[in-house]
Amino acid sequence: MKIFYGWRMVGAAFGIQFLLAAFLTQAMGLYIAILSEEMGWSKTTLSGAAALQSVESAIIGPVLGWVMDRVGPQLMIRWGMVLFSAGLLLLSQVHSVSMFYTSAILMAIGASLGGYFPLSVALVHWFEKFRARALSLMSLGLATGGLAVPAIAWSMETWGWRATSVGTGLIVLVVGLPLARIILRRPQDHGDYVDGIEPVVEAAQDATHTPKESSPDFTAVQALRTSAFWLLALGHALALLVVSAVNVHAITHMKEGLGYSVTTASWVIMVMTCCQVGGVLIGAAIGDRFDKRKIAALCMLAHALGLLCLTFAVGIPMLLGFALLHGVAWGLRGPFMQAMRADYFGRNAIGMILGMSAALIAVGQIGGPMIAGILADWTGNYQSGFTVLAVLSALGSLSFMLITKPVR
Repeated sequence: MKIFYGWRMVGAAFGIQFLLAAFLTQAMGLYIAILSEEMGWSKTTLSGAAALQSVESAIIGPVLGWVMDRVGPQLMIRWGMVLFSAGLLLLSQVHSVSMFYTSAILMAIGASLGGYFPLSVALVHWFEKFRARALSLMSLGLATGGLAVPAIAWSMETWGWRATSVGTGLIVLVVGLPLARIILRRPQDHGDYVDGIEPVVEAAQDATHTPKESSPDFTAVQALRTSAFWLLALGHALALLVVSAVNVHAITHMKEGLGYSVTTASWVIMVMTCCQVGGVLIGAAIGDRFDKRKIAALCMLAHALGLLCLTFAVGIPMLLGFALLHGVAWGLRGPFMQAMRADYFGRNAIGMILGMSAALIAVGQIGGPMIAGILADWTGNYQSGFTVLAVLSALGSLSFMLITKPVR
């Protein structure tokens, strides 16, 4: 039996997401904890590098969306792997803040060109009936990337963070580029069909079932005029306040604020990642059958409660509570964000719509690390910053509950 090519793309997207998560998203917290101690740089300074990555996403997001709607994401993803590798190699030579920021920007551009946004656009064009499942399985790569954190921490302790940066940069070139070549633009361009189902066959199947509501096809301008676009962007941004702050500062908080070693902290992150994997698998099973916005609203409350467990942890059980709540919420909610946009606005202008959304949700990506870092420098710990972010996350559940499916 012939396997639908879209599932091969899901596998390749999974691999690319794993590389980005293992070597950037999850590993950045390790680099920041080590650089803070070795270089003596402030938390605000180090948070600025993470913020720059999000600023870059906000600036080029709409441009990337416009380009992908017209020429497709395949070439862009290949260049993304090259630039991401170059950023990791440059990171190994860092001796100043300016050089650290330069490497962070290179990695950010690479991650933008070859990461979650263009991969989501590619899969949205190949899937409709199984869209939430495909996006969830792709996000499994983002989740399982965290499983590599203990290995990366061990590599840093054994060979040093500079050698680790060089090694991971080379792995991206050797593994990431071949995976990027698997990603194609649209099934129609390659003699295939959405979901691998010929329209005639699909019509015959639908004739025996209750007709489903057709997916709307909004233009980018029409999407901007709906409340759903703005409420979804707001909820997504508030979720990323917590996600980005945890990625950047959780290890440092456990090391400096709670007194655990970097190795112990990395194991907590690995447990969180295992829970994230569980959340992704739950999403893959239920995402195409249940109301995504209600699930997302519950996940926002779990994000908030998990962050409070991390903030005021008095022992390992509370850290495990953080890992469970935050990990499951992140894995379950994350893939639904792009699936909801595709469900609400269709495929025709999805690149531009996701690009404009990226410019808005970058506020959360920027704000989370900066709020936590600035308040930590002012107060001497992360408690006030993390508490503020937890409250905002809880309020974000209202954004998802107020969303209604737009009618063109």
